[in-house]
Amino acid sequence: MDFPRKTVTTKQAGDAAEDRALAHLEAAGLRLVARNYRTPGRGGGEIDLVMRDRDGTLVFVEVRRRASAAFGGAAASVGGSKQRRIVFAARHFLARLPQQPPCRFDVVGVQAGEIEWLKAAFDAS
Repeated sequence: MDFPRKTVTTKQAGDAAEDRALAHLEAAGLRLVARNYRTPGRGGGEIDLVMRDRDGTLVFVEVRRRASAAFGGAAASVGGSKQRRIVFAARHFLARLPQQPPCRFDVVGVQAGEIEWLKAAFDAS
């Protein structure tokens, strides 16, 4: 008797990578503020995780999943266009706050079972 293979969708794999990244960051002392923050309307941006570091810094985290390190791996896949969309969403998020905290943009790559955390991977300029 043949059993059907259990297939994992791209969304399920991405959600699992986000879960792993979140657990990793929380174990390092960061606290979740928001998950999958999206700007309203078309052409906006999305931030996978918004975290608060121990020193009060607001950390906008892009989580990338890749099967292998080919072509630079997960972290290298966050190009200029993606960075601009994340910065746009971060500015939208910050506009809702009464005070602007220090901020940074991190990338967490999940590939081949390993997690690579790049703090301050890019800036808002």
